[in-house]
Amino acid sequence: MTDPNADLAADFIEATRSSYDAIAPAYSAEHPDSLAESPLDRSVLTAFADLVRAGGEAPVADVGSGPGYVTARLNDLGVPAFGIDISPRMVALAREAHPRLRFEVGSMTALDVPDGALGGVVALYSTIHIPDDRLPGVFAEFHRALRPGGHVLLGFQAADDEHLHLSERYGQDISLDYYFRTPARVASFLTDAGLPLHAEILRKPQGEQKRPRAFVLAGKPAATPPSPPTTDARPSPSP
Repeated sequence: MTDPNADLAADFIEATRSSYDAIAPAYSAEHPDSLAESPLDRSVLTAFADLVRAGGEAPVADVGSGPGYVTARLNDLGVPAFGIDISPRMVALAREAHPRLRFEVGSMTALDVPDGALGGVVALYSTIHIPDDRLPGVFAEFHRALRPGGHVLLGFQAADDEHLHLSERYGQDISLDYYFRTPARVASFLTDAGLPLHAEILRKPQGEQKRPRAFVLAGKPAATPPSPPTTDARPSPSP
């Protein structure tokens, strides 16, 4: 018997892939480095990089890496980061813009890394394309891929459970869904996946932005060291 949820997942992933393939050149030209426009956003990413570096040398996956500027900035901050994007065309443009860095085609729903391999996962404005019923699985995948003590940084447009569907962008026919959530709702999904919240930031829209921007920092709890063996400290009876 065919699992209908698997078919829905395939349709969802393919729609996102084909849409970003269609708009990749225009999107990359408009957003070569969105972090350059906001010192606050850069400071959040810098704090994330500091936390990851303090935990060791494990790499960071930039999921939904798009044009690659987040991956590049993390590497400039001393973090060994690589990009993952669902769109082959977007990956090709990121490789062209940042030829010394690693970019791969892949999906955040199934990261191609061993268990516990990552020191961090960053997803800026990419989980917005994940439906609510798929988000727990995505965050469970982040938890699997992170080593104990690893960190997750999410950035997204904040709204009270708003769903937007676009059939056209940059003059291209697409089929792209956006899911805007409150920081509290995202934090609840993370906590349920075993990634408790460390911090959240909400800033006002800038320029032509229509919605506030939220950043949520969470982490996989560090491994608890084994307790030392207990000994019987009672005095021996007198002979």
